[in-house]
Amino acid sequence: MGQPQQPDRTAAKKPLLRIGMVGYAFMGAAHSQGWRTVSRVFDLPRQPVLAVICGRDETAVRAAADRHGWATAETDWRALIARDDVDLVDICTPGDSHAEIALAALAAGKHVLCEKPLANTVEEAEMMASAAESAYKRGQLTMVGFNYRRAPASALARQMVAEGRIGTLRHVRASYLQDWLVDPQAPLSWRLRKELAGSGSLGDLGAHIVDLAQYLAGEPLAGVSALTETFIRERPLVDASRGLGANSADGTGQVTVDDATLFIARFTSGALASFEATRYATGRKNALRIELNGEHGSLAFDLERLNELWYHDGTEPSTHAGFRRILVTEPDHPYLDAWWPPGHGLGYEHTFVHQARDLVHAIAGGRTPEPSFADGLQVQRVLAAVEESAERNCAYTTIAG
Repeated sequence: MGQPQQPDRTAAKKPLLRIGMVGYAFMGAAHSQGWRTVSRVFDLPRQPVLAVICGRDETAVRAAADRHGWATAETDWRALIARDDVDLVDICTPGDSHAEIALAALAAGKHVLCEKPLANTVEEAEMMASAAESAYKRGQLTMVGFNYRRAPASALARQMVAEGRIGTLRHVRASYLQDWLVDPQAPLSWRLRKELAGSGSLGDLGAHIVDLAQYLAGEPLAGVSALTETFIRERPLVDASRGLGANSADGTGQVTVDDATLFIARFTSGALASFEATRYATGRKNALRIELNGEHGSLAFDLERLNELWYHDGTEPSTHAGFRRILVTEPDHPYLDAWWPPGHGLGYEHTFVHQARDLVHAIAGGRTPEPSFADGLQVQRVLAAVEESAERNCAYTTIAG
């Protein structure tokens, strides 16, 4: 029945995997939940330990350590990396610091988990992927945090595609819609500055659907034709954002990233795809949806209904064919043998538990985790091609590499 496992009473006898995490805000809280919970649900070959969390604000990071269960706190990520009680560095910072922290952690002999997108530029991502390849030869492993691969329904969709259940892929349709920037008085934040975030909706949301599309399809994108738009180009500054492109005359700062991205693409097999990412879809809070159409059937996944996968078997007689709902809560579905009885759904936070599970198993087994830094580099190249195409007025742009 997939009953939840009790905490592992032999945990003290297992090798430890001591985690040091840089960043403590939204993603830091999500990753903390994953690390704190994973060994209470899954039987792991190594025991994760929340050793140290890092942030620049000493008061805030110590409060985060207490709230999320970290043993100690640091205010300098370099001090965290230098500690002997850290085996893995988990990077949950804005994109402008990913490369520097990851490269230093690998040079210090640590494993690395890095939030998406891997970097702010292709050049940074290439350095990170190259360093990861060299580190692998020394027994160090790296992974990118594309957590939506870890929803049981999306993992089941990947299995079904790999088994040939929908046949040769023809179309992929992916969108990720939010509305938290609709209000023009919403203040400027680091996510709206290119030097910190790399891009706007493209990297924040588009990176997720690019990775998920390539993961489900089992093949990379080959080229894109794109449009981007910035709807509101200046936003109010608050005290915490005073350094972000401030205009001292009127207390506003410039938005230097895209607000919305729309592009069509082609996979290497010739299958066609469309992608939309925006933070201006009024009424949409976290609406990620992806559909795959193949010669024999179709699959559809909606993050806001993440325990469901919709499947159409095109080989059935047309008199009773159609999309049917698969409730992805059975113990033989991905990840679910350790959770609740069938019908008891999981949530967003569980994708981070599954991410931690997969990484611990990969480290214990000495195998490259997925998605790897090389996978993160591939996504970064797609994002760069989208930006180049948009700058060239929607011209088709081949993805490098």
